[in-house]
Amino acid sequence: MKFGMRKPSLKKSIAARTSVKRAVNNALGLHAPRGYGWLTNPKKVAYDRVYNRTTFSFASLLRTLFK
Repeated sequence: MKFGMRKPSLKKSIAARTSVKRAVNNALGLHAPRGYGWLTNPKKVAYDRVYNRTTFSFASLLRTLFK
């Protein structure tokens, strides 16, 4: 598990928002409602929750410095 600042990747950020799989799922309405992650993939939700609490992004660091 990573601790500390995440390395920003513009390429991965754009790829995640413009994937074919995302477009198809969105067009067909195959998304589960918010908060249903525990039902669809509990192992991933648990990992993501720990990861998001132990790391921080460059943008959030700038936000706290210039607030």
